[in-house]
Amino acid sequence: MNHILEVRKVVKQYGDYTALNEVSLSVPQGSIYGLLGPNGAGKTSLIRIINQITMPDSGAIILDGEALHPKHVQHIGYLPEERGLYKSMKVGEQCLYLAQLKGLSKEEAKKQLEFWFDKLEIKGWWNKKIQELSKGMAQKIQFVVTVLHKPKLLIFDEPFSGFDPVNANLIKDEILELKKNGSTIIFSTHRMESVEELCDDIALIHQSNKLIEGKLNDVKRQFRTNSFEVGILTANVEGLMYDLTQKFTVAQTHFKSLNDELKLEIQIGNATPNDLLNILTQRGQVTHFMEKIPTANDIFIQTVTSNNYNPNA
Repeated sequence: MNHILEVRKVVKQYGDYTALNEVSLSVPQGSIYGLLGPNGAGKTSLIRIINQITMPDSGAIILDGEALHPKHVQHIGYLPEERGLYKSMKVGEQCLYLAQLKGLSKEEAKKQLEFWFDKLEIKGWWNKKIQELSKGMAQKIQFVVTVLHKPKLLIFDEPFSGFDPVNANLIKDEILELKKNGSTIIFSTHRMESVEELCDDIALIHQSNKLIEGKLNDVKRQFRTNSFEVGILTANVEGLMYDLTQKFTVAQTHFKSLNDELKLEIQIGNATPNDLLNILTQRGQVTHFMEKIPTANDIFIQTVTSNNYNPNA
């Protein structure tokens, strides 16, 4: 597998505080890679190092087969969580300036800006000042500035912050389109539903250490518990529960449903789903049957809390 970015045993310290403790990551080319972790985990420190805002104390960053070098700034697009637009400048003037800093000629910058302003339906904003725009409108401008030079690697830190659901969905579609066209994207967020929708691979950093890395589906398989949500209409609850508890671990649960059925969570262990279904169908009408596949949110919470997470640290 080709990796566009490799982080090799990177250490970063601020005085006595270790922000990154020999962290190693491999970001596959053409993927959307979720960089996850609670506040203070070390994500921002790593992102700053990749963008050459700060330097590691030890370790190495390899971008597209080369040791990270100042020239690589033109191959990276970075959308920070804290936006950095000049509020008193006009939108068009600012976009042209920032595009040329990324290596585009003025002519090419105008061409790319015309494409993106048309695509996002923001042509009328060219002569507005940033301070005249809402937070969501300014976010769109920041997004355009981040992607218009077609970098090899895009880093989005909480890209949906400030967007209403309609515009968040619009930007999500644009991120997927960028991936389709060959971009590699590092996606840092606390919104686990966005991780589910977008990410191919994830890494979880906690207390300066990498705890998890891999394909999202592979990670989910590691956390799988062979548990099923079951909804069943039955006239003999006691008989059903007796049959089930002879073979499985059973607990009552809650999920949204249009029916007033008995709702159970059943862990089948080494049995098969068919073994469970055979018992259920003999005792009643099955209205709901779904494996409880761990979500990114489940994995995040389980991993962080099992590793002595202190929310006040």
